[in-house]
Amino acid sequence: MGSEAPRLRRCTILCVGNELHGDDGFGPAVHAALQAGPLPPGVRLHRADLGSPSTLGHLEHSDHLIVVDALRGFGPPGSVHLQDAWPLAEACLADAAPAGLHAAGLGQLLGTWAHLDARRPQVTLIGVEITPPRPYHPGLSPTVAARLPLVLEHIQALLS
Repeated sequence: MGSEAPRLRRCTILCVGNELHGDDGFGPAVHAALQAGPLPPGVRLHRADLGSPSTLGHLEHSDHLIVVDALRGFGPPGSVHLQDAWPLAEACLADAAPAGLHAAGLGQLLGTWAHLDARRPQVTLIGVEITPPRPYHPGLSPTVAARLPLVLEHIQALLS
């Protein structure tokens, strides 16, 4: 019998948002926290804008994509949500995503990916509910900033 080493699972953590727009900077805050410490082998960390087609490349090279973003339309401000992101893509493709849903960009991105490649890597959305972003007002609200440790714990659990 051969002694083949198991294939390393490739995971990408994609932190989305704009730190110049108040709580929309939650993803970049998570990115900064994760960048400060070591990540397990096979884990890549990126910041991105979901509106960019280059974001599709993160799906291509990953077995598991963890997307961290500010959310709207999922619950009360400060609530943390962890969910499979593919149903969101299906809702967006069916035009069933609620108007104003902040995470609809992720659904559209995954919908585009589904048309380009039949392979569907695992995609986990982790986010915190925010109030409407405040353009050109950097800094997280105390409610959203307080959720950072919990989101980091969720990410560590997904990586272990």
